[in-house]
Amino acid sequence: MNTDFFIDLLQQVKKFENSGSCKPHSTVEDFRIWMNDAKYREESPTKLFKSEQHQVSFTENEICKQVLLLGRYSRQLIRKGLSEFPELANEEFTYLYRLKDEPNLTKIQLIERNGHEKQTGTQIIRRLLEYGLIEEKNDIEDKRSKRLNITDKGKDYFHRSVEKVNITSRILAGKLENKEKAELFELLRKLNDFHSHIYCEYRNSGLHEIVQLIE
Repeated sequence: MNTDFFIDLLQQVKKFENSGSCKPHSTVEDFRIWMNDAKYREESPTKLFKSEQHQVSFTENEICKQVLLLGRYSRQLIRKGLSEFPELANEEFTYLYRLKDEPNLTKIQLIERNGHEKQTGTQIIRRLLEYGLIEEKNDIEDKRSKRLNITDKGKDYFHRSVEKVNITSRILAGKLENKEKAELFELLRKLNDFHSHIYCEYRNSGLHEIVQLIE
């Protein structure tokens, strides 16, 4: 290790201090995260694809990456926010909240409202039934189907957890201005409408058939 290394390190520390990421109580971990982020911006992912002679749309690939990352961050925040309600901490709370808003759904309807595969949704519903947060009754018109509703215990969980969920939502929206939040909401709604259509109508189709919908 030579002197040039320490000079370069000090220069990077100086850049960090002059950046908006540096706070009065910043740690080495904060510096490491800033370094990784700066390196990522410097080394665009398109370089990897081009070096391997693959065609790539930087913007579309970045949208995919950002959506995936945001999904991971949101799951971490939700687990933290619902730490007092472990029965809801995975994706159970979305099912409970949906039934509070839209009661008397069948199992399939509830699963489809949440965009899950049948197996995943069935497991979530089973856990909610075991926790006593929802109940099922025979469908009057179709004896083969079950109708789901939230129980008194489920309503209690809803009312006690909603504040935590609201705080989580505020954190997830970050420091966006109100106008930015509204614009992002419209874009996400438009994107989700598209994918909801694929989920409902093209769930068993291959990528080559689905991609024709945007061409």
